Amino acid sequence: MAKKKWRWWFRVIHRDVGYFIFGMTVIYSLSGIALNHINDWDPSYQKIENTVNMDLSKYDLSNKEDILKIIDVFGEKKNYKKHIKRRGGVIKVFLKKGIFLISPDGEIFYEKWKRRPVFHAINFLHYNPGKWWLWFSDIFAGLLIIIAITGIFIVKGKNGITRRGLVYTLLGIIIPLLFLFLNYD
Repeated sequence: MAKKKWRWWFRVIHRDVGYFIFGMTVIYSLSGIALNHINDWDPSYQKIENTVNMDLSKYDLSNKEDILKIIDVFGEKKNYKKHIKRRGGVIKVFLKKGIFLISPDGEIFYEKWKRRPVFHAINFLHYNPGKWWLWFSDIFAGLLIIIAITGIFIVKGKNGITRRGLVYTLLGIIIPLLFLFLNYD
């Protein structure tokens, strides 16, 4: 009877904790997948680029007011932060979430970063944005450990931890250790 009682409690704990952490598991998983591929794409921002030619003969590129007039054509005056002069007379204008490269020959390169609606938000959570979230994340990690421990003892018999479950559990331990052994400096 005592044997059955602990297994029953593990099922209850596993089920109820699983319901509670479902949303966070999905959020952290999506964010983790996105961050794993950060070299392929920026999951938080979409980059918008454009190059245009403009007659700059009426503008003085050494004058801040004229530079502000040029970027105002693109509706970016309100996002101006600063500008610097680069080699060849190219002016690099720094914006909030973007840049302009203004060439004296009239070529203007524009780059803007726009937040990706879903991934920016979930990545924000993945980076632990505050102390309260740090505590919630630690509790979530602890609950994942509880799910893992209770999960391996729920099933009994040929699919339980003493047979089939043992093989999968060992594989889940060996694969990351093998990866670390082969790749960690």
